[in-house]
Amino acid sequence: MAPGLADIDLSLRLSKEKHDELLVDVQHRLRTIELAYRRFSLRACVIFEGWDAAGKGGAIRRMTAEMDPRGFQVWPIAAPTEHYRGRHYMERFWHKLPEPGLIAIFDRSWYGRVLVERVEGFATAPEWNRAYEEINAFERMLTDDGVRLVKLFLHLSAEEQEKRFRARLDDPWKRWKLTVEDFRNSARRPDYEAAIDDMLVRTSTDGAPWSVISAEHKRHGRIRALETIAGILGRDVDLSPPPLDPAVAELAKSRYG
Repeated sequence: MAPGLADIDLSLRLSKEKHDELLVDVQHRLRTIELAYRRFSLRACVIFEGWDAAGKGGAIRRMTAEMDPRGFQVWPIAAPTEHYRGRHYMERFWHKLPEPGLIAIFDRSWYGRVLVERVEGFATAPEWNRAYEEINAFERMLTDDGVRLVKLFLHLSAEEQEKRFRARLDDPWKRWKLTVEDFRNSARRPDYEAAIDDMLVRTSTDGAPWSVISAEHKRHGRIRALETIAGILGRDVDLSPPPLDPAVAELAKSRYG
């Protein structure tokens, strides 16, 4: 069972020197893992959930910085378009699932049903209550089919979130990240905390557990998130260098001796 928000130690931090050292190492591991997934036609979904301004985008940028763009896809998830309204909320995620050899990264996900849609009243109580088992069944179907799931929730305090909102306002290149919804959501933090804790309890399963990351300090949250991803994606996967294609070896021998 995943820990609740109250169980997370928000005092954890990393020095810049240690962060930079660990970042180089984990980015190398992620690049190696990506190559193995392409080599063995493996599939994975990495799901980032968390508070607004908790560092999801920054973690995704660092995760993919050294990876080959051919080996991953990033899906930023916003409110459903008109096309999907009135349809089952899972429909729009089907075509985003990874093909063999790919890692799909979701910046928010199907968990919107039991978070923002629950809190803001976009889904009725019967709809979002039913969604927990629907999500569990969906993820069980994926894992049974060989898809590896990583589910991260980045947690930070209300005070730190407010500080980051103010910093975004002061930065002309980051103001676009702030929306009316950000302020509306932060004003309903107790409701969101209750919804998050319910989500963690009801959808953390043996095959698809939640990892709650302390993101109060950006450097710690970023490295902890990437190390968690590398640990889950790399588990029981052959990460040795792929052998040289025999046909390439023969051509190289004839050309270079």
